[in-house]
Amino acid sequence: MFSKKLMAGWGDMDFNSHMRNTAFLDKSGDVRMLFLSEHGFPMSEFMRLNIGPVVMKDEISYFKEVLLLEEITVTLSLAGLAEDGSRWILRSDIIRPDGKLAARVNSTGGWLDLGARKLIAPPPALMATWQILERTDDFQQLPSSVKAK
Repeated sequence: MFSKKLMAGWGDMDFNSHMRNTAFLDKSGDVRMLFLSEHGFPMSEFMRLNIGPVVMKDEISYFKEVLLLEEITVTLSLAGLAEDGSRWILRSDIIRPDGKLAARVNSTGGWLDLGARKLIAPPPALMATWQILERTDDFQQLPSSVKAK
């Protein structure tokens, strides 16, 4: 499973002295982009292709709090994918230093053609990159986001 160790920093905290809800989204987004970069798709490649990932829905479930300066592990797995790769669901688990699940983020998204401003199927190499992610136990086949002409 793809994962990264990150730190819950000062800017990630809320008034109650634990990690704020949007910080969980930020950490899962960072790990998503680190995965893509490490597998041949850094920002420069997306700029060259004139496409980018777009998230249409995020769902967060909270289980345990994360405190300032705790090292967290953020995982990335594939919870859903359309046959053409145009739509996906990625799951990130945020795990505390004691091994307990702090939060789970499910992000539903697709690939945006930045010129046409419409959802597209990814190029084959990008599709292959998503497919190397470990699949969740509840993985689901999704409908395509590409509209028929």
